[in-house]
Amino acid sequence: MHSVIARKTWRTLEPYHGAIYLVPEAAEEYLTEGIADSMTGYFASRSAAMGAVPASVVIATFFNFDPDLVRRSMDGVWERVTPRAMIDARLRAADRMIRRIAPEFIESPDVIEAADLARAAAHAACLRTEGRPLFAGHAALPWPEEPHLVLWHAQALLREFRGDGHIAALTVEGLSGCESLVSHAAAGDVTASLLRATRQRTGDDWLAAEERLRSIGWLDPDYGLTELGAARREWIEQRTDELATAPYDAIGIEGCSRLRALVRPISKAMMVTLP
Repeated sequence: MHSVIARKTWRTLEPYHGAIYLVPEAAEEYLTEGIADSMTGYFASRSAAMGAVPASVVIATFFNFDPDLVRRSMDGVWERVTPRAMIDARLRAADRMIRRIAPEFIESPDVIEAADLARAAAHAACLRTEGRPLFAGHAALPWPEEPHLVLWHAQALLREFRGDGHIAALTVEGLSGCESLVSHAAAGDVTASLLRATRQRTGDDWLAAEERLRSIGWLDPDYGLTELGAARREWIEQRTDELATAPYDAIGIEGCSRLRALVRPISKAMMVTLP
């Protein structure tokens, strides 16, 4: 299968899972476990699949967030809540989110078909956990029973599978977490201000990353990508796609097309409701 088809399938389904990081249900469920800070909720709920890991493991596996932010957010969190409690809270939030945004989807036969297809792809991914620590943690979690949550969990697995592969490609290029953000912004797909805000990168971190990328010939004087920088970013994205393709081979081109058709309306509904 061409890697472009795999990328399109992942991208179509991503809002169905990724909305969990922005919807109010998540903050509400984490608060029931005593976690009020939004970044603590984010880091703890997503890393909980790896167990009660320290901040250093989150810094390594999440890759591009400000390390001090991670340390502050994770400080003492596992003394207040267990990883299992955060995993359960996140699943409850996903259930509530989907029931609120797409109640008709839950009751339709489409959700069963979509769940079966996504689960088949995710199962194929689970045969390739080597070198993918965050994915491996999520792959070890038990599967939910209800189809709409099976679909959500399957996409969570496919998301982390792709994410760990992306980090591998960035690491091969010798990029730090902040340098990866600077090069991403220079490519023009996402603004520097948004990346700095969401990853809470300071001016000093960002300036140091810009300086190194200029020194290796990736950035021009206007902070855009040079010909070399554009070529290396293109390689990173292409390699990410290639590394993420194997799970989708399990359902084939027709399966990917059908899965996209089934979930596309729900993903669009998710996007519309996000803040």
